[in-house]
Amino acid sequence: MHRIALFLPNWIGDVVMATPAIRAVRAAFPAAELVAVCKPYVADVLAGAPWFGRTILADKRGPRSQRLFGVARQLREAHVDTALLFPNSFRTALIAYLGGSTRIVGFARYARGRMLTDKLYAKTDDRGRFVPSPALDDYNRLAAALGAAPDHRMELFTTPADDTAAEAVWKQFGLARYARVVALNPGAAFGAAKHWGEDHFAELARALTSRFGCGALVLCGPGEREMARKIAEESRSPHVFALSDAALSLGLTKALVKRADLLVTTDSGPRHFAAAFNRPVVSLFGPTHIEWTETYFAKEICLQKKLACGPCQQRVCPLGHHRCMRELTPAEVFRAAEQLLTRVPLATREVPRAA
Repeated sequence: MHRIALFLPNWIGDVVMATPAIRAVRAAFPAAELVAVCKPYVADVLAGAPWFGRTILADKRGPRSQRLFGVARQLREAHVDTALLFPNSFRTALIAYLGGSTRIVGFARYARGRMLTDKLYAKTDDRGRFVPSPALDDYNRLAAALGAAPDHRMELFTTPADDTAAEAVWKQFGLARYARVVALNPGAAFGAAKHWGEDHFAELARALTSRFGCGALVLCGPGEREMARKIAEESRSPHVFALSDAALSLGLTKALVKRADLLVTTDSGPRHFAAAFNRPVVSLFGPTHIEWTETYFAKEICLQKKLACGPCQQRVCPLGHHRCMRELTPAEVFRAAEQLLTRVPLATREVPRAA
């Protein structure tokens, strides 16, 4: 195998969960060139990583070069001989097939089995229903089918520009004066059902800054600026700061999570950033199965209310009451945060900083 195309997952967190498999393929085939095929909005997740020789962007709504035949043409021109498919879509397999890959490894789903040379099958129960199982394990199974030996350690990198931007945020809010800095991530691209209330985040931020004398930084994406600003304002604490007016980027978020002493987050992409940078994290689950995104990270505490109506896997609460998140109280989350913050003494903790 001279060139191996890795079709990356379509969600930010899933790309992070695929990093053990990616690293294992890199180690197993050191002479091969690895080609990343991914959607534009997840490309920056792996910025700074040493694994790929080139990246091909794929987006059916993008310019012609990023659409089906454009991507297939680039694969043929690159003489890619092997494709590893993390997504389960028919389209992904078709691109690999049209791109001339002689070996295509993936899960046999969505009628694409005939295009695969190496077929894997998802776990099901006795009635043929899919059983919630970690995506990380499925990604590792793909790498193992190719001949690699992955583990569970997720890994990310930052670029010098990312670290410079994070340093500017640190200076802007004077965060170096705090012995600890807690990052709060209230957003979730999946949908409103994953959101924990702004009032809950504000109450938690107020309690953390009061109890631990720490600083708190509210992270956000481009569509969550007002949410972050409201949390900081409602906390009524001079030690809570929002990223609302910053020049946002995925790289900045990675670099800020890398610097934080703790992340409190919804079940969204930045949750996995924490594990990849070995930072403690409290993850708040509502409508989604924890089992799908199990990361085996020892410094993570996952919180979820067990209700008869869930986990429903719905983007918006179908019953309208959003109990799974509303009944998860700030006091419960504070206790989990306290457990992680006090686990590592201040004198011995190692916090990554920009050079």
